Amino acid sequence: MKKPRILVVDDEKLNVELLEGILSENYEVVKAYNGKEALLEVEKNPPDLILLDIMMPEMNGYEVCKELKGNKKTLHIPILLITGLTEKTEKVKGFEAGADDFLNKPVDMIELRVRVKSLLRIKYYYDSLLEEQKRLLEIVTNLWG
Repeated sequence: MKKPRILVVDDEKLNVELLEGILSENYEVVKAYNGKEALLEVEKNPPDLILLDIMMPEMNGYEVCKELKGNKKTLHIPILLITGLTEKTEKVKGFEAGADDFLNKPVDMIELRVRVKSLLRIKYYYDSLLEEQKRLLEIVTNLWG
């Protein structure tokens, strides 16, 4: 079975390397260092999960999140916002942008692993339902022509 693919997006190289080090044993980790690069990576090869920093130049995490959740092809990809921003309003803003979960920096490794696993499980269930829907549609189409 192939490893789930996680896109880590942060403009701080050290943060990306830290998350890659924590996750690379169990997951294929792909990296992007800004929002535009992240969108290109998602378009090229959609990941199973995105870990997204909020504070980035050019295009912040909220904007990336809104764009991905507003696109029919990518709205099903879970997004976990990871940020140093601690205000409750920032969390609310993240969820309003479409984020599926939220973690504050510094990231607790155990909590990160648990949340990643949970979001990937939800994505797996979603993908399974889509496959079943396709299969059933095929059966109905074959029966009723």
